[in-house]
Amino acid sequence: MDDAQLLRYSRHILLDQIGIEGQERIVGAHALVVGAGGLGSPAALYLASAGVGKITLADGDTVDLTNLQRQILHTQDRIGEPKAVSGRSALSKINPEVLVEAIPERLSGGRLDALVASVDVVLDCCDNFSTRHAVNRACVKFRKPLVSGAAIRFDGQLSVFDARREDTPCYHCLFPEGEDVDEMRCAVMGVFAPLTGIIGAMQAAEALKLISGAGEPAVGRLLLLDGLAMEWRSVKFGKDPQCAVCGAS
Repeated sequence: MDDAQLLRYSRHILLDQIGIEGQERIVGAHALVVGAGGLGSPAALYLASAGVGKITLADGDTVDLTNLQRQILHTQDRIGEPKAVSGRSALSKINPEVLVEAIPERLSGGRLDALVASVDVVLDCCDNFSTRHAVNRACVKFRKPLVSGAAIRFDGQLSVFDARREDTPCYHCLFPEGEDVDEMRCAVMGVFAPLTGIIGAMQAAEALKLISGAGEPAVGRLLLLDGLAMEWRSVKFGKDPQCAVCGAS
C-alpha cells in the first residue's frame, strides 16, 4: 500500500486483528455481490469504503421509485438505469481506487460458475430462492466462502457458509431446495428500510472478516433478528451428511 492508502485505511490498520497484513489482503481481494438492492446496497458500500480491491456487482433489475426507500446505492436521477450500473457509479464516488465490475444480468449457469471461481468471497444479497441455491452450488463447487443475508417485513437473517472447511454446512443443508417454502418478496410483503441496512452491513462485516482473517465468521450459525423487538437469536446447525450439494455422496 502507498502512503495515501495507509492514511485512508488507518483505522483498520490500528486494529490488531486486521493490521497492515489484513488490510493488504482486503485491498488485494475480489468480492462478488449478487444483488444490488436493499442488502447489496449497504454491503457493497462498506466493501468499497473498506478498500476491497475489486467488486463485481450483479443484478438484472433496473432502478425503480419504490426501491429508493431502502436501496441506498441508487438515487432518483438514476431511475430506469440498471441497478448494477447505478451501483457502480455510487461505489466509484465512495472509493475511486476500487475497481467495480457491473453485470446487469441475473447470474446463472456457466456465467455464474466462472465468476464464483474467480473471486475470494461471495455475498448473496438476492431476493429469490432459485438464485440463492444456484449461488450456493457454485460456491460449494469452487470452495468459495458465501455470506448469505435476507430481510423481509421486520425480520432479518444472516449466516456464513465456508466450503473451504470440510465439516461445515452449506446453504442447502439449512434450506433444502425443493421443500415447500413460501417465496416472500418485498413488493408484496413490505420491508422495514433500516432492516436491510442492518443485515447488509453485517454481510459486509462477515466478508471482511473472511478476507482479512479477523475473528470467527458466523459459520454453522443462523442469526435471526426481530426488528420490531430488536432482539437477536442465534441458532446452531450442522452439516447434513446426505446433502445433495455438499454431502459425501
